[in-house]
Amino acid sequence: MTAGEMIPIREVCKATGVNPVTLRAWERRYGLITPHRTEKGHRLYTEANIRQIQDILLWLSRGVTVSQVKPLLDNPIPTENDLDSPWGALRQTLLEAIIAFDVAVLNQHIDRAFRLYSTAELCINMLEPVLLQLQQRWQGQFGSQLEEVFCNSWLRTKLAVALEQGNARATCGPVILASLSDEHCEMGLWLLALMLSADGYRIDILEWDVPASELSLFSDQRLPVALVLFSSQALSGAQLRRQLPRLGQHLPNILMMAGPAAMIHADELSELDIHTLPERATLAYGALVERLGARS
Repeated sequence: MTAGEMIPIREVCKATGVNPVTLRAWERRYGLITPHRTEKGHRLYTEANIRQIQDILLWLSRGVTVSQVKPLLDNPIPTENDLDSPWGALRQTLLEAIIAFDVAVLNQHIDRAFRLYSTAELCINMLEPVLLQLQQRWQGQFGSQLEEVFCNSWLRTKLAVALEQGNARATCGPVILASLSDEHCEMGLWLLALMLSADGYRIDILEWDVPASELSLFSDQRLPVALVLFSSQALSGAQLRRQLPRLGQHLPNILMMAGPAAMIHADELSELDIHTLPERATLAYGALVERLGARS
């Protein structure tokens, strides 16, 4: 497929796994996609349309209903790699190594990157863009579950070692990062932890889903400067109506929400006076550091 090539609907269905009836419904009922039309009325799609379809599938996989997707598409996933730039070439190398399950290449390049660049540079320019592209790739792709397990297992191991080293040098904090998702591994949570650790904060990660109402027990012992909840999935009614209100009353001013759930439930969280951080870990990091600095 060349840049600018127009793609018929049957090829789009093959590439995305979405059937023609669904594509037409997304267009007519929800205004999610706007394909081009031939003189005879046949739909033709671009590569940008296909990426948008993959974005829609990603939000649906996060528990968002199709009627709620449109406003969430204003923050598209970056996919272009400038292969002539050092970061673009490195991102492409990592993508290819993950797809090939090549641990040796992955270790070689990420270890070198850790030596050459700051943690923030590494997360902003390499790790987060690669993870976002992979999340898009894993929608309807054969072998996606294997790729996801492989990638997350490898990267979590690398980041856990770096986080342990950072905690040994920590001079402030702690910051508690707690998952409210049933996902096996929330990589956005780990990226946020790594960047905060590099700034000298001691990090406590609660990676498995814990009832939000029970987090006060841990917080009372650790006395954190911030408790950041994270989820890539839509929250349940019980979390929104019972658990989070109680936790917010117990921990006013230090309780925050990050990840896609912060974007999905922005209105509900605002009503609970729970501060929301940007969806992406690198943006959430900047907003959180600024907020912590304002309180110090």
